[in-house]
Amino acid sequence: MARQELASVELAPLIDHALLLPAATPDLVDQWCAEADRFGFATVCVYPGQVRRAVEQLQGKSPQVCTVIGFPTGATTSAVKLYEAQEAAENGATELDVVINLGWLKSGETTLLHRELAEIAEATGQRVIKAILETSLLSDAEKRLAAEVCLDAGVAFVKTSTGWNGGATVADVKLLREVTRGQIGIKASGGIRTPEQALALVEAGATRLGTSRGPEILKQQTALTGN
Repeated sequence: MARQELASVELAPLIDHALLLPAATPDLVDQWCAEADRFGFATVCVYPGQVRRAVEQLQGKSPQVCTVIGFPTGATTSAVKLYEAQEAAENGATELDVVINLGWLKSGETTLLHRELAEIAEATGQRVIKAILETSLLSDAEKRLAAEVCLDAGVAFVKTSTGWNGGATVADVKLLREVTRGQIGIKASGGIRTPEQALALVEAGATRLGTSRGPEILKQQTALTGN
């Protein structure tokens, strides 16, 4: 990829700085928040139990606090997801990445899928809802169907992956952009480790990038471009 191309996109404001390690400590949460502030990332993405600490660390700073709902399988009940989302919002999270129920999608229960997402969106007010599709487990037809349901349910983004079952691909981002037609955002997540990957996903249509390697990606970009 040409140096000029790599230098042409400011990646930091697109990055959700993800800390989704099962054994993440409070010190790591503090570190991720400090990095998000220093590099100018869009959000820090932490587990629900760490939202309050992240909110405290980022008080008065530009990065927002994102958390995950029904993570990583999406197979908890709608009532549990709704409670988890409401509690996260009450604790200060402004962005909620919700794993969809893949069993419902694959069995054609789109009414249930739509209702679950719409209820979360309505109950959490102005929070940004990102629906995680887990594209690596879906056929192209299922990806299209999921994106259409999510679009109709009122989410702000569709997100490719949890990162636990494969990651984002350029092909999936292009497919989601085709379905959503720019009406909502697209978050590419999972396996993003280099500025070249990040830029390719942005060029394909991603408007947000989920990665735990944001600082490394930006340092690599600077080393490659000299900027």
